[in-house]
Amino acid sequence: MSLFQPEARTELISAVPQPTAPATEPRVRPSWADAGIIAAYLAFAFVLFGGLWADLGTGYLWNSASDQNLWEWFFDVTAKSVLHLQNPLTSGLQNYPLGVNMMANTAMLGVGVPLAPITLAFGPTVTWAIALTGSLAGTAAAWYWVFSRHLVRRRAPAAIGGAVAGFAPSMISHANAHPNFVAWFVLPFLALKVIHLAQGRKVVRNGIWLGVLTAYQIFLGEEPLLIFALGFVIFSVAYVLSRPREIKAMVRPLLLGGGLAVVVAGVLVVYPLWWQFFGPQSYSGLEHGQVGNDLAAFTRFATQSIAGQPAEAADVSMNRTEENAFFGWPLIVLMVVVTVWLWREVVARSIAVSMFLMAWLSMGVEIVVVHKNSDVPGPWELLANLPLFESLLESRLAMACVPAIGALLAIATDRVFATAETLPEPEPGKHRLPLRLLWLGAVIAVVLPIAPTQLIVKDRPPTPAFFADGTWRTYVAPGGTVVPVPLPGSGESEPLHWQMAAGLDYAMPEGYFVGPSGPGDKRGRYGSFQVPTSTMLDRVRDTGEVQAVTDADRDQTIKDLRYWNASVLVLIPRDHADAYRATVDLLLRKPAQFVDGVWIWDVRAVTARR
Repeated sequence: MSLFQPEARTELISAVPQPTAPATEPRVRPSWADAGIIAAYLAFAFVLFGGLWADLGTGYLWNSASDQNLWEWFFDVTAKSVLHLQNPLTSGLQNYPLGVNMMANTAMLGVGVPLAPITLAFGPTVTWAIALTGSLAGTAAAWYWVFSRHLVRRRAPAAIGGAVAGFAPSMISHANAHPNFVAWFVLPFLALKVIHLAQGRKVVRNGIWLGVLTAYQIFLGEEPLLIFALGFVIFSVAYVLSRPREIKAMVRPLLLGGGLAVVVAGVLVVYPLWWQFFGPQSYSGLEHGQVGNDLAAFTRFATQSIAGQPAEAADVSMNRTEENAFFGWPLIVLMVVVTVWLWREVVARSIAVSMFLMAWLSMGVEIVVVHKNSDVPGPWELLANLPLFESLLESRLAMACVPAIGALLAIATDRVFATAETLPEPEPGKHRLPLRLLWLGAVIAVVLPIAPTQLIVKDRPPTPAFFADGTWRTYVAPGGTVVPVPLPGSGESEPLHWQMAAGLDYAMPEGYFVGPSGPGDKRGRYGSFQVPTSTMLDRVRDTGEVQAVTDADRDQTIKDLRYWNASVLVLIPRDHADAYRATVDLLLRKPAQFVDGVWIWDVRAVTARR
């Protein structure tokens, strides 16, 4: 029997003899119970983001660092492009005069474009909250639907699997800042369409759907697609190695349907992908160094979980938004037990192989245990330098384990429920063994420690009145730019929020995005390559001291201001504000003016002279 034959899928759903004939697909029919389960996912997601929903005006996801400002900027700029029928693949509002390649960044056009009316009507923070809440709940619901219709016979096991797949620690970690890594709701159906093609079912229709869904996922997130595809390939190889006689029957429909999917997806994304890889401000890879998971990360508990260990989690992760493993030791033990138990089942075994191999890959080129190199090589070295993979953070590969864990829990729970139904009637005076309750108790005991807690929300810094009240318009010439002091970057994203508060009606130099390292240098980097004036202001940030200024520095500043077509420089009250103000005073040979809560230098007279 084979997973890839419709009449034989009972292998997935029964490890014991059944008292009745197996149900034909769909084995779980749509009902109000489905709506209830999906509503529960949505309600839980809403609770997790409750602090944000309660304060959409000033609420800021604390652990997102600079990223909430960035994502709101993406959504706001996309909505403006839609409103004015402009190209959403690029923007000149940051990094003036070069602009930003939106397709080469994580702009998430698959959400930003359809939600543009909401962004325009209610603001980008509302879109940000919808994207995060809907993506978490949608991912859980998508996995539940696929599990309940194609993997197990009962809703309860599928609901458990969907909850784990949607709300696992790594999903919650990314939910602080990366909606593209929370939006996995298309990926279950991509896998399903590939399986349907392998079965030879409705090749043309499923091929078209596969192409459409792939194209849409590209506009949601390419890196999650790459990670999931790698995990699914490992699953598929493990499966066909166990069933080699089925390969011949799969080849023709997969080639036909897959070819059709490539054509359909190609038509939809060929131009955006050309723009991403070859268009203005494109880049060729983004180096992150070795950022594999420490082995200890798998058994520890994530920061925002019930058994959370913030210090221990921070010790073996890049930051709060990259806690990509952290399954906790009880779940690791359970997965080993379930794998051994279900090893004779081809599908469960293939899922387990994919899960463990993706976990190994996520540890990078060498296994590290609590910061100590073990001298044990990791298989990631075979992929690290391949196109597309070279920009991937290998620790994120562990996220492919999340749906695998959800699937194995669903299968195991379904087996227990099936076994409970076949237990003999107890003798008079004795009670039936509560097998279901015992198993559910064990699952709760294992999963509860990694269950998420509400995400931390704090008030964002207020927008200076200079921007909020429109005073800036008095100082900006047509086509001129506003230059924040210091220049915006990955650690300095508040200027993006000011720009949005001003209606995106002015541009600014540099910024927070990913682009090339310089003219003629296609290597990727965070933010723009810097001009000398920008690097001098960075030295103020690093030292807190007024910088020595020469006539050559002044000449260079004038050159840089003209390159930026600057109209006004703006400094808010902040750390080292006196040092920034004194340094710019020296560079421009003029003192700052304090206007509507900020210090400004009007440089229109300087930049107008050529």
